[in-house]
Amino acid sequence: MFRRTFWFTAGAAAGVWATTKVNRKIQQLTPESLAAQAANKAIDAGHRLKDFALDVRAGMARREAELGEALGLDAPPSGDRELPEPRGRAALGPAPHKTTTTFSARPARTISYNRNEDH
Repeated sequence: MFRRTFWFTAGAAAGVWATTKVNRKIQQLTPESLAAQAANKAIDAGHRLKDFALDVRAGMARREAELGEALGLDAPPSGDRELPEPRGRAALGPAPHKTTTTFSARPARTISYNRNEDH
């Protein structure tokens, strides 16, 4: 009697355990869960790439200082070098509008046609 009860209980526990494992795996394979996992992996990859870039930048600055010292050049001031400010749009000239075409039927009258308005 006890033997049958033991095996019945063991079977029921194994069934509950297997059902729980299968349900967890199914939850992991839903589209929302897969999207969240992909986003997390992308964020982690971005952090690793950023750390790598910072390591490369530090090594580059260290090697540049070594070379400057070996060649007897004045070392650049410590700190990060900054890029110059981007030029304003006015310095580059007027921006052409790529989606507007102007047709001239007569020299006195100009018709403007914007392709974006058709949609």
